[in-house]
Amino acid sequence: MPDQLLDHVAADANAELAKVIDAIAKASIDIRLEFPYRMGIVEGGENKYGEQQLKLDAWTNEFLCDRMIETNLVKAVYSEELEQPETGLPDAPYIICMDPLDGSSNVKSNNSCGTIVSIYKNELGRGSEQVAALFKLYGPVTTLAYTVGKGTHQFIQQLKHDIGFVISQENMTLSATGGIYGIGGKKEEWNPKLRTFVEGLEPRGYKLRYSGSMVGDVNQVLHYGGLFAYPKPKLRLNYEAKPMAFLIEQAGGASTNGVQSLMEVLGDSVDARTPVFLGNKDLIKEIEKMNR
Repeated sequence: MPDQLLDHVAADANAELAKVIDAIAKASIDIRLEFPYRMGIVEGGENKYGEQQLKLDAWTNEFLCDRMIETNLVKAVYSEELEQPETGLPDAPYIICMDPLDGSSNVKSNNSCGTIVSIYKNELGRGSEQVAALFKLYGPVTTLAYTVGKGTHQFIQQLKHDIGFVISQENMTLSATGGIYGIGGKKEEWNPKLRTFVEGLEPRGYKLRYSGSMVGDVNQVLHYGGLFAYPKPKLRLNYEAKPMAFLIEQAGGASTNGVQSLMEVLGDSVDARTPVFLGNKDLIKEIEKMNR
């Protein structure tokens, strides 16, 4: 069977970018095989943010860095799990930011987690300067959603007959009616206007769904429409917010930090944090209006 993901990215962008994305995709089998052996095992230290690091976090980070550097097309990989970026060939064309295992605390309880990747040409910049963004969801099946600025497309890894990814949905579009919402953090930390807005979502037909994995929750918004939010500046702009904003906006949705699109926010460091709101355009407009 032809490699549908490789061919799709090559047609939308170019063969080099396709090779990088394909390398990230094909690492999925090995990553999933590690889950049963490293569930909840602490590495023994903390990451650069002072957060407890699981053994699976460290292993997944190293494994993905190696797969990307081996393509000889990646100049540097910035990761939540690295103090300093992993470097490849100095004249390689791509820079990568990633959260190697988003929602890794869910592995212990066997709930969803994933990988988030943002790709730039030559150097980091605003979200609007990304050449590609993708996430992989390690759910009942492994799926991959990607964009190169020509829509958001989903692929499924079908292991029964082939290890490659096959197209399941092209040009995904957020549902304009109904949908779900998932909001992280403590309610007492929300401002009164946001609390009133959230309390009004269920009477409008939105259902609460929140998993503790940004990949899992944004994937639900991508399929059903609605809103994902983390109002407190906890999530990282480069590793999580900008790639997810790119994917949602390419699916007809919108993003904001409460004031402007996450695609136009330029943080003061690679580790900058930001409030995150992703979802249907009408909901995002309401949130920005509320903050004026």
